[in-house]
Amino acid sequence: VTKAREGSEADIHALELMFQQLGFESTMKKDPTAQQFLEEMKKFQHAIDAREDFVSCAFVVLMAHGLEGHLEGEDEQMVDLENLFEVLNNKNCQALRAKPKVYIVQACRGEQKDPGEIVGGDNIVMGAKDSLQTIPTYTDILQVYSTVGGYISYRHDKDGSCFIQTLVDVFTERKGPILELLTEVTRRMAEAELVQEGEARKVNPEIQSTLRKRLYLQ
Repeated sequence: VTKAREGSEADIHALELMFQQLGFESTMKKDPTAQQFLEEMKKFQHAIDAREDFVSCAFVVLMAHGLEGHLEGEDEQMVDLENLFEVLNNKNCQALRAKPKVYIVQACRGEQKDPGEIVGGDNIVMGAKDSLQTIPTYTDILQVYSTVGGYISYRHDKDGSCFIQTLVDVFTERKGPILELLTEVTRRMAEAELVQEGEARKVNPEIQSTLRKRLYLQ
């Protein structure tokens, strides 16, 4: 979490309550520099690998100013998101090998603004699931971005961000596979009416998944 982002405290509070309700242990680093983003991720990895008890899943919430593929540290330097994701992959973190790793990224990915489009019906996307005997390096990862590539991510200076607040509401109100919960987050955000500098805006999260199994939060 980096400072100079009004509303962040509301998001932090909501996330702390959510993880407590879901039975997760949590740790937080405020105002990291770009280098400290990476250092804190490596500390997290070492701590997980050093545990003697079983670890079933890990969440990493990253909240900062940003551009596509990068986050801005307190020192105004950029860190590559892929370098952060790499720390917990199946090669570098044995305790989380073949275990779900969920990244929630609350950050801008550009400066484009979406006024929204008028549609007349719903689109249904069908997908297929493969069964693998061995796992690649980059499986079991779920990345949830607060906005799509190239677009601004909105945050209220008192109430926090639409993304984090909606995600916490859904994760604490509902049960089911996390991808279904995230679909509900996307639906609610798509319906939300945001006003930025007097202009109506739309925003929706983007979910990138290489999960091999259904992940439930309970």
